[in-house]
Amino acid sequence: MGVTGKLEVEVDIKCHGDIFHELFGQKPHNVPGITPDKIHTCDVHEGEFGKPGSIISWDYTLDGKKCVAKEIVEAIDEENKSVRFKVIEGDLLKEFKSLTISIHVVPKPEVTAVMWVAEFEKIADDGPYPSKIMDFCIHVTRDIEAHHLKE
Repeated sequence: MGVTGKLEVEVDIKCHGDIFHELFGQKPHNVPGITPDKIHTCDVHEGEFGKPGSIISWDYTLDGKKCVAKEIVEAIDEENKSVRFKVIEGDLLKEFKSLTISIHVVPKPEVTAVMWVAEFEKIADDGPYPSKIMDFCIHVTRDIEAHHLKE
């Protein structure tokens, strides 16, 4: 068994957190229009957007390299404003035996935060941690925030 772990990052935002939950839970196909230099396409392969069990694919650029990921939507929790995706195919599985990405909106007294969680198992013990992925998620969060603050 390889090294397993969990990385979390919490990003305070100035716009309403429901925007993030709606985008990733119901309308992920709208994300490429907001952050086109990072995420290029989001398509549904099985099921439909907004439904757990659906399979979606992403074309994106990570660290200057064009990549793809196919994910199953494991859970969408409306009450707790969270969405969980499990990577089932693509470039990320070259470095990780398993990878699950969650996004959760965290209401706070004065602001709202978006929490990203990467749960992973490395293929090789000396392989990378998913820190590039978490940096990518932070940048996507900032792009979405900036887009919605302009409206």
